Amino acid sequence: MVSDGSNSDTIEPLVTGDPRHVGIIMDGNGRWARARGLSRPLGHERGVEVVRAIVDAARDFGIECLTLYSFSTENWKRPETEVNALFSLLRLYVSRDLKRLKENGVRIRVIGSRNGLPEDVCGLIDKAQTETYDNSNFDLCIAFNYGGREEIVRAFTKLSGDIQAGRLDAASVNENLLASYLDTAGMPDPDLIIRTGGEMRLSNFLVWQATYSELLFSDILWPDYSASDLKTAIETYRTRARRFGGVLTEQI
Repeated sequence: MVSDGSNSDTIEPLVTGDPRHVGIIMDGNGRWARARGLSRPLGHERGVEVVRAIVDAARDFGIECLTLYSFSTENWKRPETEVNALFSLLRLYVSRDLKRLKENGVRIRVIGSRNGLPEDVCGLIDKAQTETYDNSNFDLCIAFNYGGREEIVRAFTKLSGDIQAGRLDAASVNENLLASYLDTAGMPDPDLIIRTGGEMRLSNFLVWQATYSELLFSDILWPDYSASDLKTAIETYRTRARRFGGVLTEQI
């Protein structure tokens, strides 16, 4: 866009403190295990222990919402034994931690498709969401069997169905309306997205919601990630100035 010479497109820096919503792509479990001569499922098991620590740390650091990318729609391409191990770890995490999370005021939300998931896993997801629905101290969002593009397709399918049924006028469709059909409806977009493991891509994670997220890539493998590393990431975020397409006043 070409400026008309006025300062109408200038903004003040919008980083004023800690991020409200942090998303984490938890990468590196398999490489961590391989480097130690262990099986990939054991790497994922270690990763779950780190999840417990990071959830607690995020709450302590004042983060309001934490979204963890735990199983993508592309992960079905992995060996069946590894996929089953990931399902088992979700079962273990919910059965072991649900009571504690509920008592601490954590609201659990699981985003993604239910297609292909074992019936008991779907039941656990429903149980976790139902039992923590009224909590408000902290939002823990788990992206499980999730893909950003697939989410947008599902949202568009629901939206177009409402248009065809006469419940919605096509002329009313805008970004906010489409966002209300996404799995993350009602959640703030992520301020910061962290990816561990050294890769530098989003891998289909929150592709709509991450449009203006600050991105931070860490070489640390997820099983080695710590509360101290999360604190460092938050401190890095504080140094950034979010422009949202505008120009900072001081740059004029």
